[in-house]
Amino acid sequence: MKPWAVFSLLFALVSAVMLGLAAGAVWMVPTLYSQRALPWLALPVGWLLGKAIRHWVRPPGSQAAILAAFSTFTAVLYVNLLMAAASIAGLMGLGLVDSIRTAGFPLLLQLAQLGCSPADDVWFVAGMGLSAWAASRAGRQPKRG
Repeated sequence: MKPWAVFSLLFALVSAVMLGLAAGAVWMVPTLYSQRALPWLALPVGWLLGKAIRHWVRPPGSQAAILAAFSTFTAVLYVNLLMAAASIAGLMGLGLVDSIRTAGFPLLLQLAQLGCSPADDVWFVAGMGLSAWAASRAGRQPKRG
C-alpha cells in the first residue's frame, strides 16, 4: 500500500472520530435539557454523520459506510459516557470535567452500560445502519439545463 493511501485512510479515520465526538457533544444538549436519555436521536445523528462522511471524508462506497457506522458508534459511546458523567456530577455536586477526571473511563463505561436498555441498543444499531446506508449511496446529480 502506498504511503499516500495510508495517510489518506488514517486522516479519514481521524476525521470520522472527530465528527462522531462533535455529534455526541451536540446530542448531549437535548439530553441534558430533557434530563433523560434520548436514544431515538441516533437516527438523525446517524443520517447526518453518514451524509457528512459521504460528502466531506470519503466518496460513496463501502469505506464511507464503515467510517460512517464507526463515527455513529463514537457518537453513541461519547453521549453515553457524558450522560454517566453528568449523573455523577449531579449526585456529588461536582462539575462535569471534575466528575470525568474523578470517575475515569472504566467507571464511566460501566455506568453507561448499566444505563442502556436493550431498546436503546436497538436505536443505536439502527442509527449505525442508517449512517452506513446514507454514506454508501450516491447522491443525486444536479440537473443541468
